Amino acid sequence: MTIVVATTAAPPNTIYVTTEKGQVPPQTNYIPPPQVTYVEVNQRPRRYAFKQQTHSGAAGTMLFTYAGMDMAMCLGWNLNADVSSTRELDYSFFIGIIIGALVAGLSVSYLQKWIFYNLAGVMLMIDAIICVANPTEYASMVAARYVGGAGLGLLTVVFIIHITEASTSNERGRWCGVEQSGLALGIAIQVILDSQYSSYDALTVTQAHGIFGIVFTVFATSLLAFSIESPIFLLRKNKEDKAKLCQWQLMPPVTSTAAFEEAFAEVKRYVEEGNSQSIGVQLSKSVMPFIKLLLCRCLVAFTFSLPLSQAMLISTIVSETYLNWTVVVFGLLRWIASYFAISLVDTLGRKLTSVLGLVCMAGLMLAMAGILSDGMSSLYYMYQICRISMAFQFFAGIYAPCTSVYLGEAFPMRVKGFLIGLIVCIEQLIHIIVIVTTVNLSIDMFYQYFLAVGIILVVSLLILAVLMPETKKLTLRQAGERFQRVHDIKSY
Repeated sequence: MTIVVATTAAPPNTIYVTTEKGQVPPQTNYIPPPQVTYVEVNQRPRRYAFKQQTHSGAAGTMLFTYAGMDMAMCLGWNLNADVSSTRELDYSFFIGIIIGALVAGLSVSYLQKWIFYNLAGVMLMIDAIICVANPTEYASMVAARYVGGAGLGLLTVVFIIHITEASTSNERGRWCGVEQSGLALGIAIQVILDSQYSSYDALTVTQAHGIFGIVFTVFATSLLAFSIESPIFLLRKNKEDKAKLCQWQLMPPVTSTAAFEEAFAEVKRYVEEGNSQSIGVQLSKSVMPFIKLLLCRCLVAFTFSLPLSQAMLISTIVSETYLNWTVVVFGLLRWIASYFAISLVDTLGRKLTSVLGLVCMAGLMLAMAGILSDGMSSLYYMYQICRISMAFQFFAGIYAPCTSVYLGEAFPMRVKGFLIGLIVCIEQLIHIIVIVTTVNLSIDMFYQYFLAVGIILVVSLLILAVLMPETKKLTLRQAGERFQRVHDIKSY
């Protein structure tokens, strides 16, 4: 801490010596000094010039990227895999996510976050190593999917809670959106890798997939050494001194003492309010937020699914573009849109951004259903399906990051981990149901699926537009209070 004092010293005393008797010294006008002003500035060491969120965000992005590659492989982008795709191979990854999310939800309040981060990183690394070492063995690949899915389940719950508690109110949306932007980047890499693979390449697609995973997990694990624990977690463990230190490290590089004290006081109020309420009281307060978030988050499962991947592949082949630029754009648009959404959630707001994405997704899904009602024989209409699929991924990329922000803000402190884990589990159950029921899609089933999902999106849009609150620039305490209202039409 450096204290800078700005002041002006008084003029020194002046002694006049005269040689003539009776001579009067000249008159002097004394000008009083200006009021002393004390300016207190906190300067942290240079190693903290980069915010903690940068380290956690970068590590999370790398881990989510490889998990997104796994997810894309389970949802249709395994055209050149070394083992035949089966239902078990596809849904095993999502069962793993359920297991990991349940474990994290029940234990995240008792263990420090770095334990979960490192465990998730190790599990994803094991998944990647299996893909490189034994890509042709079916049982090994199934085991890799279970292990990788469990790692993603652990990571998702812990990352959302940690980054929400460690971010400031003005930047929470940007950092929470890292979860979905990382998954989107992984989906893009896997889609491009799988569609552009050549049989003449030295490595198989699965081995190249695993090499990406090893690189991402090694870099992510090394960055976790710079991660800082949440002050909220430390206060819950009665470690106020450590919580103050972490809060200070999480503040911007130049922060006044008043700003630091205000931020830490808000954190203490949040913890005191949470500790003063029983788990039963907090569960009763979570009923309305849970209903809202269940509907909001589970729609993400429909934004990237096996039928969407198959529709894109079939329309690309029928329209004679043969897996070239259209598939590459299909993969990239979701990732690009996710960063566009991240730039909007803290300025335009979570609600307007999510409603914009949801409106466009509903319209595009119903448009695909209308086209597919006449079959897949027309070259022109298949080309339109290809274009609509690309546009759908762009607006899905806008919608999905908003759900991560809402998940971190909605629930009271003591039940947050369990309820976030439960919602993540239900989201994966939707993936499993879709995989089991749509493995061998006929033309009629394509139409029925897209029509049903389009109707679900429209109904959800109307409900969420009325129920979801706008929480930009609010503290966690204030955001939680807004979620407990039955309805909140305001979008600002």
